[in-house]
Amino acid sequence: MPDGDVRATATGPGRVLIAVYGIFALAATARAGVQIAERFDEAPLAYSLSAVAGVVYVLATIGLAGTGPWFRRLAWCAVVFEMIGVLVVGAVTLFVPSDFPRETVWSYFGIGYGFVPLVLPFVGIWWLRRTARTG
Repeated sequence: MPDGDVRATATGPGRVLIAVYGIFALAATARAGVQIAERFDEAPLAYSLSAVAGVVYVLATIGLAGTGPWFRRLAWCAVVFEMIGVLVVGAVTLFVPSDFPRETVWSYFGIGYGFVPLVLPFVGIWWLRRTARTG
């Protein structure tokens, strides 16, 4: 075990979790890049939040794939930020949809992505906790 008291997050089911985060990192970052490059003036807040989501997914992927306490802290920060982001943006888009003329990855709690953005941080937190202490 890399730290003596933690199991690596990139083992077993963690590999699937890292793959899902990697796919979301690529999808959200690419989507935001196209939106910002082609039509940023239509919805600067929404497109900027999509870019933030992409960066958060990249950081979560790196944190979960790495070993050692620094990577674990990075994963925790990214996953908790993601959870707060999807809950806040999801609620705002639900109750004040006029603030978001275009959808983000986290709009309506990730409805455009089958609610995976809503479920993913909770799975990430569960996995980080599960691999935290072994004895």
